[in-house]
Amino acid sequence: MTVQSQQENSNASPRIVVLGSLNMDMVLRVPHMPVAGETLLGHDLRHVPGGKGGNQAVSCARQGAQVCLLSCVGEDVYAEQLLASLRGDDIDVSHVMRASDAATGVAVISVDDAGQNQIVVLAGANQQLSVPEPLLEQLLKDADFAVLQFETPLVEVQKTLQIARKSGCRVALNPSPMQAFPKEWWSDIGVLVVNETEASALSAIAVDNAEQAATAARQLFANGIAQVVVTLGANGAVVCDVDGARWHEAVTVQAVDSTAAGDTFLGALTVQLAQGATLDEATQWAMRAASICVTRAGAQPSIPRAEEVLQLTSATRWSQL
Repeated sequence: MTVQSQQENSNASPRIVVLGSLNMDMVLRVPHMPVAGETLLGHDLRHVPGGKGGNQAVSCARQGAQVCLLSCVGEDVYAEQLLASLRGDDIDVSHVMRASDAATGVAVISVDDAGQNQIVVLAGANQQLSVPEPLLEQLLKDADFAVLQFETPLVEVQKTLQIARKSGCRVALNPSPMQAFPKEWWSDIGVLVVNETEASALSAIAVDNAEQAATAARQLFANGIAQVVVTLGANGAVVCDVDGARWHEAVTVQAVDSTAAGDTFLGALTVQLAQGATLDEATQWAMRAASICVTRAGAQPSIPRAEEVLQLTSATRWSQL
C-alpha cells in the first residue's frame, strides 16, 4: 500500500469495540531498575491515564476509528479523570461500568533512563467487569473488530469471543498479562498479537530471535488463528498467515519510554486491517506508530495520531522466513 492509499484509507472510520482495563498510571522515573534491597532516588512521579483497554481504545481512536470502550471503574477521582481523558478522544464511554465497592485500577510503572519499564498492576474495579450479553450482541453486530486483552476477567473475554463469532465480528487479541486459555479459543481469534514472552508461553518454543519467532508463529497459525504477529521490540516483528512467515525490520529511534508501545501497535494494526490493509502493510504502519510512541513519556499521552504516522513515509525492510 502506498502512502497515498494509506491516507485515503484513513478517511474510512471503522467501528471498533474494545473490552479492557482502565488504570491510573503512577509513573516513576528511575536511573535504573532496582535490585532486591536497593533504595533508589527517582527523578519524577506523574499520574497518567492508562490501562491496556484504555490505551488500545485511544490508539484505535487516534488512528481514525469510532471506538466504544467496555470497562469498569470505581467511584473515585481517578475514574473521573480517566473518563474525561477518553472523552477528549471522542471515545464512547457510555457503557463503562461503575463499581461501588472497588477502587479504580492503578498501575505503578518504573521507567529507567534507557526507556525500559517494569509494571505492577492493581486491578481493582477491572476485575468486576461484567457486560450483559444483549449489550455485547448489539455492539458487536455493527462492529468491524473487537479488541481484547487479559486485564479483565477471562470469562468476559470468552463471552466476547463467542458473541463476536456469531456476529461475524473479527477479533484482535493481545493475551497480556499472559494467562493460560482454552485451545477452543484459537479458531475465534482473527489476529493474535504477542511479544516474545507470550509467543514462547503459547507455543512452548523459546523465542529469542526472528527465526524462532517465525517457528512459534507458524505453530500458532496452525492451531487455527488466522493472522499471528510476534513483536520483537527493536528487532522488529514477525507475521504469519496463509502466505507463510515474514520478518519486518523495526524503525530505529531513541527510546524514552516503552510504556503503551504494544498497545499503540495493536490499535494501529487493527485499524489498518479494518480499513483493508494487508497484514504486511498494517504491520509496517503499526511499527511506525509504535516507534513514535516510545520517543515520548507516559501511556496515553505518547500515542500518536494517524497524520503523525503518515509523515514517516519510508517503509522498512521485510523478508520471507
